[in-house]
Amino acid sequence: MRVALVHDYLTQRGGAERVVLSMLRAFPDAPLYTSLYDPARTFPEFRGADVRPSPLDRIPPLRRRHRLAFPLLAPTFSHLDVPGDVVLASSSGWAHGARVAGRKIVYCHAPARWLYQPDRYLRGRRGAGSAALGVLSRRLIRWDRAAAASADRYLANSTEVARRIRELYGLEAEVVPPPPALVADGPARPVDGVEPGFVLCVSRLLPYKNVDAVVRPGERLVVVGSGPEARRLAAEAPPNVRFLSELADDELRWLYGACAAHVSASYEDFGLTPLEAASFGRPSAVLRFGGFLDTVVEGVTGTFFDEPKPEPIRAAVVELLHTSWDDAALRGHADRFSEPRFVERLRSIVADEAANSSS
Repeated sequence: MRVALVHDYLTQRGGAERVVLSMLRAFPDAPLYTSLYDPARTFPEFRGADVRPSPLDRIPPLRRRHRLAFPLLAPTFSHLDVPGDVVLASSSGWAHGARVAGRKIVYCHAPARWLYQPDRYLRGRRGAGSAALGVLSRRLIRWDRAAAASADRYLANSTEVARRIRELYGLEAEVVPPPPALVADGPARPVDGVEPGFVLCVSRLLPYKNVDAVVRPGERLVVVGSGPEARRLAAEAPPNVRFLSELADDELRWLYGACAAHVSASYEDFGLTPLEAASFGRPSAVLRFGGFLDTVVEGVTGTFFDEPKPEPIRAAVVELLHTSWDDAALRGHADRFSEPRFVERLRSIVADEAANSSS
């Protein structure tokens, strides 16, 4: 059985890229096709994989700023021929459009947020990307729905994403939650200048992540992440906030272990970071939305706030810090989302589709 993987682009370090690393551990001999690959900006583990970028990768500025490639990504994947008996596409908007010879399984992190939720995704930010979207949106919606219809099987990372797949594409998707890629077992290295006991926020710095609502006076806060909002957020942040980026996993592992609690105000499709925090015995205060409803158990692994605004976020964080939490319950909850379970289910699904292709 020949298995191949496809992913949108490998130019950053985020939850979707960690999921692809888990997919590679499930299928270590699979080639990995993508549009752009920047080894210096994504996880170093990809250097040991058979990564096969598209011709777009020959243009260095696109590797550094993948959003510049926006108008080119749909045609790039439409012309990407991926051989194999089964192709597993890890998609947040592009990889599901690849052409395959065998069976196509789409693992959907989210139907394209920028296409179907532009107001929430951009939050009024204007630029070349929003202008291009305005021009191309109708054509891209047609392309996106045709790409979805080309799949033999759809998988979703959360019940919220499965609901959106049903509404947008008319497809039923099995929920296969991804694992927390960063768990407590492993080396930890202290981060210079950071004393334990802070509140931790791990997030890409994008408008829909609502990090600006978290960055307010109050408890010591450490924000880990990078993205287009980085400069603005750092310039507006009060003295109690420290920004960090490009950390190694052992440093991030130390931060999870050294923090008092974790917070996220993002409109998240799958709530990955609360699971990572729980694996270290740390509770989370999160927005009552989307994937967080799958990964946070209220009163057991954390607490919710109903709006991504400073006042309810601060109230939830204060409640979190003044509540006693059961370390064993937190770690036990994270164990339910382990990588071995994820790998086992993916292998079973791929084997089923391979059998279908030969029958």
